[in-house]
Amino acid sequence: MARSQITESGFSLAGIDVFSGLEAEALKDIERRCTRRRYEPGEPIVSHLDTSDDVFFLVSGDVRVTIYSPDGKAVSFRDLGPGKIFGEYPAIDGGPRSASVEARTSCLVASMRAVAFRELLLTEPRAAQALMYQFVTTIRALTTRVYEFSTLAVNNRIQAELLRLTGSASRKGGAARIAPAPTHTEIASRVSTHREAVTRELNRLARIGLIERQSGAIVVKDVDRLAQMVHDAIGE
Repeated sequence: MARSQITESGFSLAGIDVFSGLEAEALKDIERRCTRRRYEPGEPIVSHLDTSDDVFFLVSGDVRVTIYSPDGKAVSFRDLGPGKIFGEYPAIDGGPRSASVEARTSCLVASMRAVAFRELLLTEPRAAQALMYQFVTTIRALTTRVYEFSTLAVNNRIQAELLRLTGSASRKGGAARIAPAPTHTEIASRVSTHREAVTRELNRLARIGLIERQSGAIVVKDVDRLAQMVHDAIGE
């Protein structure tokens, strides 16, 4: 499908997190100021260091935030799902894109010009407050990751990443089912290691009965036990 403005039946930005507190009329006005595009799996949406400044709202589908090194190594920061906003940094500070974003699944994405987004933040303080809350959440998560990279051994960083993944996993009793499971390479890119180290640690966790690998999923059989392992490694 050509990446031009498209018409989607039932299109709405009501599910976008930063717009959750807005009145219906304000939301309709924002929708009128946006364009919509469909992106297919693997298709780039924005590129690291480019000078575009549109802001994007993920209506449906999933995207991945990544930076590629000169030799092609992917460093993945996070995956985003429906309701999330991305690309807002250049709209605010005028700098280049801080990372690349590409579609993981078929995505419907709305975009807004930077000048319109800045006007929105001035006229809709609830949206501005929601965005500030999101920034704080992101900063806290990145601070935690920097601490882990600086202080934890590789196996402990892998454990910490598994624990993070249980936060959005389906739960049953004390267990959590991570599905779809990230590949070993994807986990390695998130914790700054290599695929073989992830394979070794997951095999070890399976041997001691903490995880079970199923088709397309990882089951953490005792989330509290995993949390205690991470807690002990961090020393808090």
